Amino acid sequence: MCSHQPPCPSADSTHHRTAVTVSAHPEQGWSLLCNGTIVFDDTGELLPDGRVVGPCRALGPLAFAA
Repeated sequence: MCSHQPPCPSADSTHHRTAVTVSAHPEQGWSLLCNGTIVFDDTGELLPDGRVVGPCRALGPLAFAA
């Protein structure tokens, strides 16, 4: 699918999110990468084979009651 030189990482690669964006829809919260991966603003992903990668959410500081 990718015609870039050097080619972008495939959707199976651990670095697949570094592929070039071919279609961005920030108003809808998603972008299509040249390797067929759809990435969402919440960091979730939809891979070309239909697998879903859930969002990576960092936990904020925990508040403890004194």
